[in-house]
Amino acid sequence: MQLFSRSAGDTAGSLSYSHCWLILVLVLGLMLGACSDRPGDAAQASQAADTSPRERILLNSGWRFMKYPEGKSDALIYDVRPEVINENDAKDADSKPTEAVSVERNQQVLKPWILPSANPFIADPAKHHTRPQGNPGGDFPLVQADFDDSQWQMVNLPHDWAIAGPFYEGEPALVGGGMGRLPSPGVAWYRKTLNIPASDVGKRLFLDVEGAMSYAMVWVNGQLAGGWPYGYNSWRLDLTPYMKAGADNQIAIRLDNPNHSARWYPGGGLYRNVWLTKTQAVHVAQWGTRVTTPEVSSASARIAVDVTVDNQSLRDVTLVTTTHIYALNTRGEREGESLGQVITGPQTLAAGSSALLSGELRLANPRLWGPLPQQVPNLYLAHTSVYVGEQLVDTYDTRFGIRQLEFHPTRGVLVNGEAIYLQGVNQHHDLGALGAAFNRRAAERQLEILREMGVNAIRLAHNPPAPELLELTDAMGFLVVNEIYDSWERKKTAHDFHLIFPDWYEADLRSLIRRDRNHPSVIMWSVGNEVGEQYTDEAGAVIARRLHDIVKEEDSTRPTAASFNYAKPQMPITAVMDTISLNYQGEGIRNAPAYSHLQGIRTEPLYPAFHAAFPDKAIFSSENAAAVSSRGEYLFPVVDGISAPVADGAGGDPVRHQVSAYELYTAPFGSSADKVLGSLARHPYVAGGFIWSGWDYLGEPTPYYAARSSYFGVIDLAGFKKDRFYLYQAAWRPELPMVHILPHWNWPGREGQVTPVHLFTSGDEAELFLNGQSLGRKQKGEYEYRLRWDEVLYQPGELKSVAYKDGKPWAEQRVQTTGPAAAIKLEADRAQIGSAGVDLSFITASIRDENGLLNPLAMNELRFSLEGPGEIVATDNGDPTSFVPFVSHQRPAFHGLALVIVRATGPGKITLKATSDGLAAGELVVQATP
Repeated sequence: MQLFSRSAGDTAGSLSYSHCWLILVLVLGLMLGACSDRPGDAAQASQAADTSPRERILLNSGWRFMKYPEGKSDALIYDVRPEVINENDAKDADSKPTEAVSVERNQQVLKPWILPSANPFIADPAKHHTRPQGNPGGDFPLVQADFDDSQWQMVNLPHDWAIAGPFYEGEPALVGGGMGRLPSPGVAWYRKTLNIPASDVGKRLFLDVEGAMSYAMVWVNGQLAGGWPYGYNSWRLDLTPYMKAGADNQIAIRLDNPNHSARWYPGGGLYRNVWLTKTQAVHVAQWGTRVTTPEVSSASARIAVDVTVDNQSLRDVTLVTTTHIYALNTRGEREGESLGQVITGPQTLAAGSSALLSGELRLANPRLWGPLPQQVPNLYLAHTSVYVGEQLVDTYDTRFGIRQLEFHPTRGVLVNGEAIYLQGVNQHHDLGALGAAFNRRAAERQLEILREMGVNAIRLAHNPPAPELLELTDAMGFLVVNEIYDSWERKKTAHDFHLIFPDWYEADLRSLIRRDRNHPSVIMWSVGNEVGEQYTDEAGAVIARRLHDIVKEEDSTRPTAASFNYAKPQMPITAVMDTISLNYQGEGIRNAPAYSHLQGIRTEPLYPAFHAAFPDKAIFSSENAAAVSSRGEYLFPVVDGISAPVADGAGGDPVRHQVSAYELYTAPFGSSADKVLGSLARHPYVAGGFIWSGWDYLGEPTPYYAARSSYFGVIDLAGFKKDRFYLYQAAWRPELPMVHILPHWNWPGREGQVTPVHLFTSGDEAELFLNGQSLGRKQKGEYEYRLRWDEVLYQPGELKSVAYKDGKPWAEQRVQTTGPAAAIKLEADRAQIGSAGVDLSFITASIRDENGLLNPLAMNELRFSLEGPGEIVATDNGDPTSFVPFVSHQRPAFHGLALVIVRATGPGKITLKATSDGLAAGELVVQATP
């Protein structure tokens, strides 16, 4: 290994001692037959990149899709499954998981042919799976090249087969509220023809799938190539033995989504990107680079580069790798010349083997990666080239950040030496009305709105994300807890992923870490959420240690976590992980007086007990709150305390299935935001925490499982802010002058009745006025996060609040009784979008009175139409009880608001129009640009 580095002030043409050393190394390489006419400066490195032998082709367009009718399938099953008996998807989320059910196989299953796909991620060769003889499904019509699929639906990826609906309504339903009442279960096929040119003879051809839900099995030209059952993992198949160069090749992918497979909406289909990767026989392995920064300061950083190279040729080779380091600008583009170079080799690599080549360099004055707003998320690119002899055989790009990470038992998470308090949320994988089909702009919008609230951290609940999401968190400066499983060997639902855990946990976990280990936003690996093994004493700890050890073998730079809602400090499983990760136990579960009648887990606040038991470990709240509300719904009377479980007539409407937006009500195991923030503040050694949840998501509609989507979000499914948003914003952005009043002030028929008024403010006191008359000035006490005027008698007019900080006016807000609905107003989050068919504009339709004020009671039926090169992808209104299909162009407003999602199909002017009987129409232009 040799080192070469250049400071930013060096000129490209200067010849230093290091340059001479590099030239000597290259000459020696030539003499040894290794390589090379390799570039030594940035311009030549860029030229080499432009002629890379590696191709990565996006395969998202032009798939044929067929889903079997309900109850129909074929016999090509991965494995048999247990029978579902009396499955209750409305049980409390913290119910005790149960033992797996053993099943007797009485038919052929394809699992033995699929298991070898895991071999690259199984460390012990003795445990590798051997593919049996035979080709199951080889004579099945749907995998044949001459099968006529012209009547199948033509789709582009990412594709979620279930999001268009229709919803299953009523009880009993084939798919209940827990999985979102959408038709995600079932078996479906995707087919695509690929032409492989004759020039690809001798190349390796890989199918790279970023996510397929679920039990994927792939046939190529009628040959079973492999598959991957876990629907959230990314995976690769080597198609080379089955593909024909100079000909058309037929790919057929079978997916099988079982019912009762999740506690939330899983989606269905090829719901993330699919790629064809072409390489030479000698190439960088799948996710084969690792860039770490063992030493970091503002003056200097030591950068370690590891490259794994596969030799899939039939001869031994001698190779050399070079890796150039470049700074990236805020658009993710290379900025300037190479800042340094690592050369490894020459090294001889036997045919059919792999090798790890490692090197280091030191970079002066690095631009550090850190979370916003305290730091800046600077990024770098490592551009790796692989040479055999004088031939460039592969290039590979790796984005990374230079940062120092430490977990301290009393100071929490330290990034580059600075304590960063975790102001986090949990996020499920769906994108609301777009379903599970990943869209970069939709995910970016979610993060933007969370950032506005003050969020700096995301816990990925409870599965690996789309790779593009981590690209966004890197660029936007969020900290990420990357989580893999919601269950291990014990089950939460009859057909969840406990069925595959014993066979696949090692491959799933190693592949996740190799895929995501270079993302600086990832600060922790979580290997499980509320797993049933919390209840199995040492047996559960054995599994936990196995997972912990795998993580450490793959990445020793980040700590491990597993989130516990039951395990106590003295239990063996709690000692296994590097951190203490608590779900709800920190602030206590069912421990307040209002929860005393409930059954289930019950604990006092346990931060002190865990801190005493593990004084050297960082503690954080991996899940907290589980508060519930429907945006714009205010139910009376209002509870006197700061936290209460929602119940029919006490925060919940059992007829309309709505939950009060006074933001005081919770799931049975939860606590209000007020209680959680107070608990965290009382225990300053806790590193912070993650709200359940940032956004509403499809499925798990506690407390009303007759609904379609959750009530947990601080932001509703359409992206509209609930009142809770402002409670957290007041606490997490104390420098932002703000005050927020709730409820709205349109209450016909409540004249003279008690209508409590609450305020959230970043100030320390506020005065409330009703129609100009002061209702008093109140000051926030210690551990108090709202100001309450609980005896206000409603009269139409105006509420006004003036907030103060340090005795000086800080912020002001007015809420007025509005007139009748009169007009529709359209507003786009962005009025200019890309025209390539993937960018989106999220357009809010609001119903206004004659003075332009939002009418909070308006539920008018809205009709949307569009002219120009675009399409309406989906609509929504944030109502968790709405069963209007998301693809509908007609939808009622919910408390004055609705959402329209527009995609461009080409460049030009797109005009959206919204109409409703008796209202002035709204019109908006979105410009689509190349």
